[in-house]
Amino acid sequence: MTKTPSVGIATVPVVVLIILLSVNVLIFGDEAISGSNQIILIVSAAIAALLSMKTGVHWKTLEEGIVNGIKLATPAILILLMVGALSGTWLVSGIIPTMIYYGLHVLTPVIFLFATCIICAVVSVFTGSSWTTSATIGIALMGVGTVLGIEPGLIAGAILSGAYFGDKLSPLSDTTNLASASAGAELFTHIRYLSMTTIPTIGIALVLYIIFGFGYSSDTSDSTIDEIIQVLGSEFNISAWLLLVPLAVVLMIVKKVPALPALLAGTLLGGVFAFIFQPELIREVGEQTGAESYSYYVGIMQTLYGDVELVTGNEVLDELLTSGGMGGMLGTIWLILSAMTFGGVMESSGFLRSITEALIRRVKSLTGLVTAVTGTCLFTNFSASDQYLAVLLPGRMYADSFAERGLAPQNLSRTIEDSGTVTSVLIPWNTCGAYHATVLTVATGDYWMFAFFCLLSPLMSIIFAAFNIKIAKSATPDQSLNSTKLA
Repeated sequence: MTKTPSVGIATVPVVVLIILLSVNVLIFGDEAISGSNQIILIVSAAIAALLSMKTGVHWKTLEEGIVNGIKLATPAILILLMVGALSGTWLVSGIIPTMIYYGLHVLTPVIFLFATCIICAVVSVFTGSSWTTSATIGIALMGVGTVLGIEPGLIAGAILSGAYFGDKLSPLSDTTNLASASAGAELFTHIRYLSMTTIPTIGIALVLYIIFGFGYSSDTSDSTIDEIIQVLGSEFNISAWLLLVPLAVVLMIVKKVPALPALLAGTLLGGVFAFIFQPELIREVGEQTGAESYSYYVGIMQTLYGDVELVTGNEVLDELLTSGGMGGMLGTIWLILSAMTFGGVMESSGFLRSITEALIRRVKSLTGLVTAVTGTCLFTNFSASDQYLAVLLPGRMYADSFAERGLAPQNLSRTIEDSGTVTSVLIPWNTCGAYHATVLTVATGDYWMFAFFCLLSPLMSIIFAAFNIKIAKSATPDQSLNSTKLA
């Protein structure tokens, strides 16, 4: 017979995970995601499985939970592989060098972080995808910012703040639709209500990026930038025509083409443009002295799946102009599989529900309710390692609690988006954190403190609840409850 797990038992695997991961980071630093964190996640999953079987949960149930968790992550894994191939063809075709080249002509260190956040916000609103934004314009902006001498963590933070602004507000975003559906709110009511917390938050983030930008006003001399522009112009066939490829990908996403086929199209277009604009570079990557057709084939295949390191003679550029192709994504996929194993066990064993239901029982006020939802979203992102679970589970769990207190469902959907959607990128083993860290080549531990929008969004929800700002009441509130409990 299956017993309901106690909160004490349910939290043991999480405590073990936190302790061991902390030790890992101290010992391995940024290299922790190269394998040691994966082992810790598997060990923590094993501990959770053993404890759950003591409460009567069968291994078959846990196994199904693991499989379902990995199934949830499958689209992310496929997108990661495609992004690896895309980054390779966009590098060798000259698309990324061209974006860096033009970016250096118009962006300065003072305005760079501010402009980066806005550019990524606009792209993300139109595409509805923080992942696509990061994999396209985000990669180019990382290159521009690095040349300008700006700290990589700050650049990544600005990129992700803008990317997740659009991920929250765009009607094309899957999480926006998922949050409104899980809470029972109408989509555009949800977006309108969500904008009340989102716009002030991005405003604060932009002010902070302007302040940080002034600290970089003289870090990089004009001569250094001119030298890099000159090197790019001599090593690559720079052309505005190359920008048609990223534009095509953005337009496909706007037209609601799913991310995977859109990225595949972008990858193939990148390969075609590589043959047109950089044929000698493909031959160089192929390292063949025989027939040209053979060396071109080897070169393009190497670009898609393997390591590519372009040597220009400029140290800064040589660090930027590298790609691992699909093969470079395998370490991140390993991390995601390990994380989803842990998350699958935690959910199927009932441990996640046990912990979150304990939070609900302690809720006495509106502020407490919103804080409980925020905490549940954060905990689910941390323990289940998946953004979608962090949006779906709280929606199912707290819908009745909000209705009983006479609160309209958009209060719940807004809180879920403010905490579940944006905090996923701050956790290294979450699918979102692992993805963006890999694509932007910046460790989560280096950028999370600079992703101001993602950090401030949960706090904004709690502040609105604490001061009773824009709290919508339902059309038929439960009159049996004392209204003072909502303050």
